[in-house]
Amino acid sequence: MFKLLFYLFIGWLLYKLVFDFIIPVYRSTKQVRRQMNDIQQHMRNQYQQQQQAQQQSAQRPAPAQKVADKGDYIDFEEIK
Repeated sequence: MFKLLFYLFIGWLLYKLVFDFIIPVYRSTKQVRRQMNDIQQHMRNQYQQQQQAQQQSAQRPAPAQKVADKGDYIDFEEIK
């Protein structure tokens, strides 16, 4: 009789271990891996877009810089 109760108890413990611990950990790990892969893919896409934008800006001629009027110039004098 005690042998049967012992086996039932061990079976119940194994059931609880598998369904309350191992399966949820497996699912969580799978979800975290999927999210990390999504984040890495997103970062790769951003990096590629950034590289393309830099290449396009390097191919375009630089815009002419505005030259300041002489009236905008303030002479600097050193005070001792």
